[in-house]
Amino acid sequence: MNSENFTLSERIVSTSYIRQGSQARRSHEQLIRHLLEQGKCPEEGWSESTIELFLHELAVMDSNNFLGNCGVGEREGRVVSSLVARRHYRLIHGIGRSGDIAAIQPKAAGSSLLNKLTNSVVLDILKRTGVRSVVSCFVVPMATGMSLTLCFLTLRHRRPKAQYIIWPRIDQKSCFKAMITAGFEPVVVENILEGDELRTDLEAVEHKIKDLGAESILCVHSTTSCFAPRVPDRLEELASLCAKYNIPHIVNNAYGVQSSKCMHLIEQGARVGRIDAFVQSLDKNFMVPVGGAIIAGFDEAFIQEISKMYPGRASASPSLDVLITLLSLGASGYKKLLSERKEIYFFLAQELKSLASAHGERLLHTPHNPISLAMSLDGLQADSDKAVTQLGSMLFTRQVSGARVVPLGKEQTISGHTFHGFMSHSEIYPCPYLNAASAVGITQEDVRLCIKRLDKCLKTLRKELNVAKSMSEIFTSLYSMPY
Repeated sequence: MNSENFTLSERIVSTSYIRQGSQARRSHEQLIRHLLEQGKCPEEGWSESTIELFLHELAVMDSNNFLGNCGVGEREGRVVSSLVARRHYRLIHGIGRSGDIAAIQPKAAGSSLLNKLTNSVVLDILKRTGVRSVVSCFVVPMATGMSLTLCFLTLRHRRPKAQYIIWPRIDQKSCFKAMITAGFEPVVVENILEGDELRTDLEAVEHKIKDLGAESILCVHSTTSCFAPRVPDRLEELASLCAKYNIPHIVNNAYGVQSSKCMHLIEQGARVGRIDAFVQSLDKNFMVPVGGAIIAGFDEAFIQEISKMYPGRASASPSLDVLITLLSLGASGYKKLLSERKEIYFFLAQELKSLASAHGERLLHTPHNPISLAMSLDGLQADSDKAVTQLGSMLFTRQVSGARVVPLGKEQTISGHTFHGFMSHSEIYPCPYLNAASAVGITQEDVRLCIKRLDKCLKTLRKELNVAKSMSEIFTSLYSMPY
């Protein structure tokens, strides 16, 4: 309804009522105007009615929703199912064009505006969460691994002689396969053990650079968020090495946006050295469905180069999901979630420490990891080689998801490379352990239930092992008796 229609409505319904309705409409429109003017996440969250009004306004700007539109092309935004159309708010054209995922679509002004606004709002959030000097970013409808691959493929054109990517070891398959898929050879640098923590071996990284030659190295591929006892890479020192040898630096910041510490490391690394791009997941940081990531950096030209590397148009779903989420929460709502996550991290640490002590184990000391925690399982390993993995199965069947049980000595071959001690990020980690993480959205009730069920599983497993041990001793005694 525009002002002319409201005036006409006064002929039908009382003027005072129409004006009241007009004022209510203007309050929605004012929020939308501020978003368009500033391109930033609103401080306070919007109501669902405001968000839906905004999305419907965007949708009617796309040609597939024009009244009387006649489409004779192969892509006209046709959707046969009304349920599918409603699921996407009739924003059907996706984002970008064949040559650039960030390009404007002539047939889809609304979807193009959605894309630009989402990138702008997400950039504001990255700045608010700690990387204040970030210059540019865009949402890509691929998860973290494929988004990293896109970054590597873009660097290929800048460094045609490069064959290798230097990668401080992190036992996560997708980031390793991202390098393989891009056509490069990962040079795995083993971590060093400092107390309980696994940390970046800077000397080994520099040795690899000198040994292989800077020109043959595409980039250093570092990591922030990770499972304890590994901790975030020494980003400042790695960034300084990359600047010293003029080697690009790509950071896997998968679920690091929720951690002020991870974001601070990226900001500091860019300040003292070189970070070309950092990649983060949408689902892990913003609690939206899997399928999107943010590629961000400090050089707008390079980030635009990455966006132009994406072939063809792309789905708008991840952009739509994260925009709806951030408009619902507002900057203050998102900050509150991050603050709660940090508080629950300390609560989880205390609960795990108490539980570990009660079962003769200990909470591993990993102060440099701001999200993940680890509890030793030495006692289980001593009783039975299979007991550690059995604990993982017991937790899963009792609906404890996300807890990782890491045994000693596991081997895993990925794309021809064999990792010894896989899942523990090291060939030499001295003990098996259990991981738990305080990620955004976790509640105290989640922690309490996890601890309760873990305690029960450990007691049950210990009892079963003691019975098995007693039975074994009885049979051994019987077989050793003279006849």
